[in-house]
Amino acid sequence: MQAAQIRAARALLGWRQEDLAKAAKVGLATIARIEQGEGIVQGNFSTITKIQQALEREGIFFTADQKGGIGVRL
Repeated sequence: MQAAQIRAARALLGWRQEDLAKAAKVGLATIARIEQGEGIVQGNFSTITKIQQALEREGIFFTADQKGGIGVRL
């Protein structure tokens, strides 16, 4: 998962960083730090998993293709 995918997923849901932090049960500062990054998300694996699962529970689907393209869809 890449930082841009998290930002895009949040936008699709109309969520603020606070909303994602609450849904994933992680700190707001953690969400802000992760989203500031570029490329592949860096951080604790369990934290990244919590974020991904929170978004997927709301209908977000993370996509990637063989040519390196990434995205999200609702």
